[in-house]
Amino acid sequence: MVIELGQYIPGKSYIHRLDPRAKLLGLLLYGAALLLAPTGAAASLSGAVILPVVILAGLPPAYIWRQLRPLVIFMAIIFFFQAALTPGQVVAAAGPLLLTREGLNYGIMALARVFFLVLAASLITATTDPLALADGLERLLRPGQRIGLPAGELALMLTLALRFVPTLLAEAERIMRAQVARGASFRGYQVKNLMPLVIPLFVSAFRRAENLAEAMEARAYQGGRGRTRMRELHFRAPDYLFFFLAVSLVAGVVYYRSQYGPR
Repeated sequence: MVIELGQYIPGKSYIHRLDPRAKLLGLLLYGAALLLAPTGAAASLSGAVILPVVILAGLPPAYIWRQLRPLVIFMAIIFFFQAALTPGQVVAAAGPLLLTREGLNYGIMALARVFFLVLAASLITATTDPLALADGLERLLRPGQRIGLPAGELALMLTLALRFVPTLLAEAERIMRAQVARGASFRGYQVKNLMPLVIPLFVSAFRRAENLAEAMEARAYQGGRGRTRMRELHFRAPDYLFFFLAVSLVAGVVYYRSQYGPR
């Protein structure tokens, strides 16, 4: 089975059965804990709490690697610049490059934040049906409708993004194979080498968008106003427990920052 980026993987695990609102709030609190962690060790320890959750969700290792593989070079660059360009106590030297203790700390902290945030976001998209995720987001944004926030439209945008990103990736791969069969070359980073891929992909994306807009108009779609739902969302005991654990993580990081963080 080919696993695409952002693909939902059906399952019956504890994480799959959680309310999407609990997952979204947990992601928000988890990200806050990572950003508030004052040191690389604290960020790594705070982020590592998601590893048992990934195991509990039963996600295949191929899916996790596919989500993180595009970021390997990016994370390596972040770590290098943080470790080599941050002034402080020198712990190693290689020619003009000086690795400092402060740089290593900031590098590890940046790596932990990027790695674990991407892993947490991938966990949510893999264990939550896109329609349920959009419904949960709309419920969370519903209070903002009093000040004119278009909760239904924002939820629709999320649903379309989650639905069509894997589709466009598969379409790009199909177009690339067809163009290679016709003699096209995608080597190098010159713009002209990418045109045989970019132009058909844009045409296909616009065609899909037009067909979707016509289908929505034919069904008299008017946002979230007056819509009913086949499945109503209800918080249960596991959802409250999950939310409580996320709040406890943030509280622990805040306490650690107040005691041992920079002053």
